[in-house]
Amino acid sequence: MDFDRITVELDKLEGKPTIRGLRITVETVVRLVAAGWTFDEILSDYPDLEREDIKQGLEYAAASTNVHFYRLREPA
Repeated sequence: MDFDRITVELDKLEGKPTIRGLRITVETVVRLVAAGWTFDEILSDYPDLEREDIKQGLEYAAASTNVHFYRLREPA
């Protein structure tokens, strides 16, 4: 997937992934959604964000946790 709305700048916010170079991190968006905020509530409090920013932030966070585990041997 192409994450064209996610930017990483080493000199901004310690290099954390942000939304379109804004000082709004992907982490902030994920935490707001996890806390139960609706997209409309987030957009109201963060007027520089767009609905697609929130969606792509969540998709980016999900993709960044895509770790494969391989069983080396069957359990006894």
